[in-house]
Amino acid sequence: MSIVVTGATGALGRLVVEELLRRVPPAEVAAVVRDGAKAADLAKRGVEIRIADYDSPESLAGAFRRGDRVLLISGSEVGRRIPQHTAVIAAAKAAGVSLLAYTGILGGPEADFELAAEHKATEQAILDSGLPHTFLRNGWYHENYTGRLAGVLEHGAVVGSAGEGRVASAARADYAAAAAAVLTGEGHENKAYELSGDTAWSLAEYAAEVAAQSGREVAYAELPADAHLSALTGAGVPEGFAALLVDVDAAISRGRLAHTGGDLSRLIGRPTTPISAAISAALAG
Repeated sequence: MSIVVTGATGALGRLVVEELLRRVPPAEVAAVVRDGAKAADLAKRGVEIRIADYDSPESLAGAFRRGDRVLLISGSEVGRRIPQHTAVIAAAKAAGVSLLAYTGILGGPEADFELAAEHKATEQAILDSGLPHTFLRNGWYHENYTGRLAGVLEHGAVVGSAGEGRVASAARADYAAAAAAVLTGEGHENKAYELSGDTAWSLAEYAAEVAAQSGREVAYAELPADAHLSALTGAGVPEGFAALLVDVDAAISRGRLAHTGGDLSRLIGRPTTPISAAISAALAG
């Protein structure tokens, strides 16, 4: 039996593997990747590398073994994720894995914004498979915002259409630690965890914190949804993805990403990383 992480060389996958290596011997960890060269460093540390591609069901046939505990990290290609995830689920069922954990989205079936649609369909496919499962319903990552900090500082503005809505985000590393806790722990079968930060904040508060830490003038610029869409596409964001981001801001305005139930901090055994710490790290980097 191995603990298997799909998408193991992605931003979240690498953090999960690192968390696992703090908890179990490398020989108990397997990384499923498309490109073995990108996982060469993991192989040198004793992690088993399994080559497979979400878009190639035949390659997935060898990705899992009976009794494995598997983390299915959701694909990054919006619009293609349902067939990709369905192929992984089928391969996991055929192999007889003992647990399939999935990184979905906060709110699960109650999430009413477009970006949640493929996650909801994936959860239903897992339920239909009959596999023992754990739903890790991740909220927003700090990095969704701090990753765009250079542009914010350049223009002196955080642009959005979320109104006074609040976001209970957490660091990507926090979500990775929760996944590792589930994969190495007991009693998580057939449970769903609503994972989010301990504290919710507004975009205006985020802008104020960036200003305070950077010493620059930064404010929140609230735009109508159509103007927000135009701003994103004008900055080079593809129109389809820009529309999803505007739809997420609408969900934030309705409180859909403000949940602070504490599942994440309970799983990781510590408070979640505050947004102020993420801003500090991004500025230092």
